Amino acid sequence: MSVTENRVALVTGASRGIGAATALALAKQGVHVVALARTVGGLEALDDAIHKAGGHCTLLPYDLLKGDLIEGLGPVLFGKFGRLDILVGNAAMLGGLVPTAQTDPATWDRVFALNVTANLRLIRTCDPLLRASDAGRAVFVTSGAAQSCKPFWGAYAASKAALEAMVKVYAAEVAHTNLKVNLLDPGRVRTAMRAEAYPGEDPMTLPDATAVAEAIVRLASPAVLDSGTRQVA
Repeated sequence: MSVTENRVALVTGASRGIGAATALALAKQGVHVVALARTVGGLEALDDAIHKAGGHCTLLPYDLLKGDLIEGLGPVLFGKFGRLDILVGNAAMLGGLVPTAQTDPATWDRVFALNVTANLRLIRTCDPLLRASDAGRAVFVTSGAAQSCKPFWGAYAASKAALEAMVKVYAAEVAHTNLKVNLLDPGRVRTAMRAEAYPGEDPMTLPDATAVAEAIVRLASPAVLDSGTRQVA
């Protein structure tokens, strides 16, 4: 299903994995992608892939842990593009796997700062633009860890559970607007974070991020009327 052309999307964590695959998939649909990530080399590789596919993008090297700077992102996007139609909140960190009683509070704070608070700040700054779109769409990437609550996954599982609650509340608040807000659980995917969590796993036994990207693109379509849902790729 086409997302339609002449739309603008902001994708976080776009330098690799699910974020890069999503940015490329959206660009192939004619969407101008604003690709946000810390890793400049990864963003440049994405830029090459998008232009090779005939798409267009703007690179935004940006550290979402520098929270105060996020607040100015919406006005910057409005000044450059005059609009924002799609927000994909994908950037996240694992924070290591340790017993809850041994969790470093500083690491816990960093995980929540990126996985939850950065997405709150993105909602705050992007909400006016998304509401102004004729079909604003926001998709946030969650995880099965939010519900499985396995041992040693404390910080990550708790942060994703908090993200899910926040996103569902936001979806309810915008229920009577053109903005649709949903969650996507990618499942088992060949990503750097998966390798960090399961270092002994053969990555070639896992699907790549293409199918997840396609699921996100579907949720970003103006034809999607569901909101507040949690879907699995």
